[in-house]
Amino acid sequence: MLRLKEKYIKEIAPAMMEQFKYKSPMEIPKLEKIVINMGLGEVRENPKAIESAVGDLMKITGQKPVVTKAKKSVAAFKVREGMNIGCKVTLRGTHMYAFADKLINLSLPRIRDFHGVPADSFDGRGNYALGLKEQIIFPEIEYDKVDRVRGMDIFFVTTAKTDEEARYLLKLMGMPFMN
Repeated sequence: MLRLKEKYIKEIAPAMMEQFKYKSPMEIPKLEKIVINMGLGEVRENPKAIESAVGDLMKITGQKPVVTKAKKSVAAFKVREGMNIGCKVTLRGTHMYAFADKLINLSLPRIRDFHGVPADSFDGRGNYALGLKEQIIFPEIEYDKVDRVRGMDIFFVTTAKTDEEARYLLKLMGMPFMN
């Protein structure tokens, strides 16, 4: 069993039950899925950028990304409807716990001048959004073979009803929030 999932079952769930006084174990919030999104503004000038981004995201997550397309044309950004504009991956189950463990324990500490992640990026429904400026913090990415440093958005979707519950859940999982 994965380290983070085992920690959830043995330590986090009982601590959440005690903290929030849930009546049933089914009420305990858990991580539902993690969505990683990489938007590519440079795809207009460089059509090969999408292949590079898909390759990087595949190495990071271990799952093939879905290429996202523009829903409507925006003249100001020179974007046409149906144009490839990014890629995303939705992780669930084993892959989700493995990615969360890797992100929290290996990748985030590799960020230069890292003081923690913002604690106020919750959406009001118990979901957390995290933005990264570089994909090179992940151990799978070889720095010499990167054509361009790209950022990504990582969304932690939980079954928590409130932000307070979700914050406590992620904190117990090891998410390094800023004070």
